[in-house]
Amino acid sequence: MHIAVLMGGWSAEREVSLLSGAGVADALESLDHRVTRVDMDRDVATRLKEIAPDIVFNALHGTPGEDGSVQGLLDLMGLKYTHSGLATSVIAIDKVLTKQALVPHGIPMPGGRIVKTETLFEADPLPRPYVLKPVNEGSSVGVAIVTDQGNYGNPIAAASVGPWQEFDELLAEPFIRGRELTTAVLGNEALGVTELKPKSGFYDYESKYTDGLTEHIYPADVPDEITEACKALAVEAHRLLGCKGCSRADFRWDDERGVDGLFLLEVNTQPGMTALSLVPEQARHNGMSYPELVQRIVDEALA
Repeated sequence: MHIAVLMGGWSAEREVSLLSGAGVADALESLDHRVTRVDMDRDVATRLKEIAPDIVFNALHGTPGEDGSVQGLLDLMGLKYTHSGLATSVIAIDKVLTKQALVPHGIPMPGGRIVKTETLFEADPLPRPYVLKPVNEGSSVGVAIVTDQGNYGNPIAAASVGPWQEFDELLAEPFIRGRELTTAVLGNEALGVTELKPKSGFYDYESKYTDGLTEHIYPADVPDEITEACKALAVEAHRLLGCKGCSRADFRWDDERGVDGLFLLEVNTQPGMTALSLVPEQARHNGMSYPELVQRIVDEALA
């Protein structure tokens, strides 16, 4: 097939997307597909019309490749593409909409509320410790953990470096102590559970994409009931949101509370495909090579 690999763009996750796209393109070429690499710019519709691919492999991360914008464009152009569609992408990238879609169906997620950034400089929106994050960014972009021992001030100082300097609104959530777990879903099957142990203590953007800064433990050394709960919740969230291809569900687990301490944080509909990314890693542990994973994602899109 002739496959256009859409990558790059202008989000905060551009560099990661370029790495994902390069890996995907190389894998597809190793499978004898004809591949055109597209670093997305504002002329992307013109480029795709000229290229006329059989399918687009969406290797974009963040806005506008993950929020429904590119999905809507490709729908209008009548092009087939990998991963989730427009409506799912709109909901899943928005942490508030995701809660509204999943919590009524019994998916445990942290509480929280949207706050105006300017109010943070007057008083804390929640008891410390709590988490502040943008409503619709991925890869832990702009996440801050506010503690009594933190260096943001009390209340938060406007001059302190943090997401309040970039966003007018933020989502405030209670901080969940414990362990970081993640589960990849391919099709309708959970691949497994990985525990992430960042050396910094927080799985931020740098920890995710810098070799050696985070230890990946697979399978996660957790009780069987936690493994099965992660896998079941990941598959159910994938289904409820209408995800296609692959997704990745991220969890926090308070290991002092058993299964009641397990909370879904978010569902990523465009998981990374870099050398350090978790979906390829879990697929490999399940006996699936990187090219086989990429082909499987393409096949899911064509099914």
